[in-house]
Amino acid sequence: MKFVKMQATGNDFIVIDARRLERDWSELARDMCQRHFGVGADGLILLLSSKVAHISMRMFNPDGSEAEACGNGLRCLAKYAVESGLAPARELKVETMAGVRAVSPKVEKGVVSSVRVAMGRPRFAPADIPANLD
Repeated sequence: MKFVKMQATGNDFIVIDARRLERDWSELARDMCQRHFGVGADGLILLLSSKVAHISMRMFNPDGSEAEACGNGLRCLAKYAVESGLAPARELKVETMAGVRAVSPKVEKGVVSSVRVAMGRPRFAPADIPANLD
């Protein structure tokens, strides 16, 4: 399986073009994200096809749980997709479990030098945040 390891502002991710792959992604995230026995990462990012956006993203935490979205992960995914020719080098839309996010890459000589992500309004209500309040 081919993958790329990328980082954005201190978070590192394993990025996989999973458009033609099927796996137990939770198990793979647990195995690959281990720092001492795997590749080591803060998460596993999957690039997938989308019917409502340019591409779709799934993000798995090191414990195998799936996150709705991840800003730094979106930055890495956008850089990978644009530089691989899988997404436009202009404003692109990325489908996440939290909805479609607008992503603006800055491209210089075919290389993405920075990425701005519109994550939406923050949510602070305990009912909106998966957390154990005990």
